[in-house]
Amino acid sequence: MAYTTINKSSIHMNNKIYTGNGSSSHGITGVGFKPDWTWIKSRSNTTDHILTDIVRGVTVSIKSNTSAGNATDSNHLKSFNSDGFTLGAENDVNGNSRTYASWNWKAGGSQGSANTAGSINTTYTSVNTTAGFSISQYTGTGSNATVGHGLGSGNIPKMIIVKKLNGADSWTIYHASLGATKKINFDTGAAGTQSDRWNDTSPTDTLFSIGTNGSVNANNATYVAYCFAEKQGYSKFGSYTGNGNANGTFVYTGFKPAFVIMKRTNSTGSWHIHDAKRPSYNDTELTLKAESNAAEDTGYNLDLLSNGFKLRNVGASQNDSGGNYIYMAFGQSLVGTNNIPATAR
Repeated sequence: MAYTTINKSSIHMNNKIYTGNGSSSHGITGVGFKPDWTWIKSRSNTTDHILTDIVRGVTVSIKSNTSAGNATDSNHLKSFNSDGFTLGAENDVNGNSRTYASWNWKAGGSQGSANTAGSINTTYTSVNTTAGFSISQYTGTGSNATVGHGLGSGNIPKMIIVKKLNGADSWTIYHASLGATKKINFDTGAAGTQSDRWNDTSPTDTLFSIGTNGSVNANNATYVAYCFAEKQGYSKFGSYTGNGNANGTFVYTGFKPAFVIMKRTNSTGSWHIHDAKRPSYNDTELTLKAESNAAEDTGYNLDLLSNGFKLRNVGASQNDSGGNYIYMAFGQSLVGTNNIPATAR
């Protein structure tokens, strides 16, 4: 890990909730920076997740809840702005009186340029080395290969999310807690052992490896890759074991989480998304599910604490006794030094 401390995480990642107005140009402010990757989901209605980034272009979207590739629609996002974004009239992002959550990350501030470090040159790589986040677009070869992610010295990706763009195929995810022999998708399935995704090779601070599977590397197919390195006081990518108890497992992050997504890996279960802007019981019981177009669900009690998060439900998808889970968390405020555990829970 690179031990750059981030004490103000909201300049790199921020959540913004809003209400749609159905207009053809609805400006959303209060993000705190110009986003390079924005993920939007309706809280109140059944709609697709809409994911847009600076590399593919602001009017081009993909959906975490489907296998479909790129779709161009200027009625989704119209522009990234200095303090947020502008929306079109599409119900997925701006239905009149509907409520929405948006999760926003800062990459390099532009589409970026080619990265030539790997055996495959990226078309574009937009990178924020301070926050350990990059977005890359590349074209597959169908043969085992490497791709440069641009994060640089000490910034080894702990999580990589890849999606085929010019055709339908599964989202494919690497998580350091699972290792490079396993993959998991944005669906409810368990993690699987398949060497043709990451070529059984862990990423470095320069490259990530891909195998021959079409979800990551079909010949002449195009892909987007979101790569995340861990940063003290800002991001954490880890795992935990459930205890099946309402006094659930505590997970130390070293900061108060602003955003957490978690997934069971040894059995089926949803990708639960929690954030600090949608409070209910002791911060949140409200969840949206990355693989589902369903509206916001309740009853998934989770405490967002000063130094981590604590499960407060007995559901199998978040806290089954002996269940194995991975998570990705981004923070609000730093606790401790170098992520040395604090005692307060």
